[in-house]
Amino acid sequence: MLVHPQFDPIALQLGPLAVHWYGLMYLVAFFAAIGLGRWRLHLPQIIAQGWNAKALDDLMFYAVLGTIVGGRLGYVLFYKASYYWAHPLDIFKVWEGGMSFHGGFVGVSFALFLFARQHQRRWLEVSDFMAPLVPAGLAAGRLGNFINGELWGRVTTPDTWWAMLFPQAARADYAWVLNYPQQAAASGLQAIFAQYGALPRHPSQLYEVALEGGALFILVWLFARKVRPVGAVSAVFLIGYGCARFLIEFLREPDAFLGLLTLGWSLGQWLSIPMVVVGVGVLIYTYRRRPLTTLPMAKE
Repeated sequence: MLVHPQFDPIALQLGPLAVHWYGLMYLVAFFAAIGLGRWRLHLPQIIAQGWNAKALDDLMFYAVLGTIVGGRLGYVLFYKASYYWAHPLDIFKVWEGGMSFHGGFVGVSFALFLFARQHQRRWLEVSDFMAPLVPAGLAAGRLGNFINGELWGRVTTPDTWWAMLFPQAARADYAWVLNYPQQAAASGLQAIFAQYGALPRHPSQLYEVALEGGALFILVWLFARKVRPVGAVSAVFLIGYGCARFLIEFLREPDAFLGLLTLGWSLGQWLSIPMVVVGVGVLIYTYRRRPLTTLPMAKE
């Protein structure tokens, strides 16, 4: 049975300054987006739209602000609104963790809208350029979650050979054994907990690295290599991410302070459903409106 490596969450200690792995993952995500963006600048359809290195740098500035502000406010509003209402100053304690992808998505969408207005571009044209750059950053963020040993998966059976023991989940594991004594005894999980002080769980962070990162990147990147109607690339990203997140949530432990909601779905699943619905709607609209798309004339 696998055991979480228990990485030191601090990557570098520079005197009183501690550099955390999770923070470094944000830098990895940023530089990955920059690198992939510069690669996309060589595509004919991107050149024809007038994108260049300066526009990419400006876009990334907007995207980073949108990610941080939106991700934090999304976590505050979606997950712990009552707590932060009582402790408003804690909203600014981002170093303690607490970011929401769906909030970050809203924040980035608004930031791209502002960028589009300032640079006199269509919003969906900007999001189409940005969408293929996002999955690599998602993979980096989930890898940071794994390094920290947080956001672990649900309890699984002992014969799941790739299951992992997360010592950080010991309290949750103890609660699971107490809540499901018959199942724990019959499956052998009670004996495992008595021996290791932990239960085998799905390493859902790595599932997310593979699906939300790797698989989604391949899907969107290959789709975006050809000329598509404006909005189609963004729609494929929405559908792909929403489906991947919805499926993984069945194996990811829901937040203890929220649990499962209506239909036994998690909040992450309920927030992913609108992404899929909007993505399908946009995809249908773009192809019905412009079934054939030609390259725009390159600017002189």
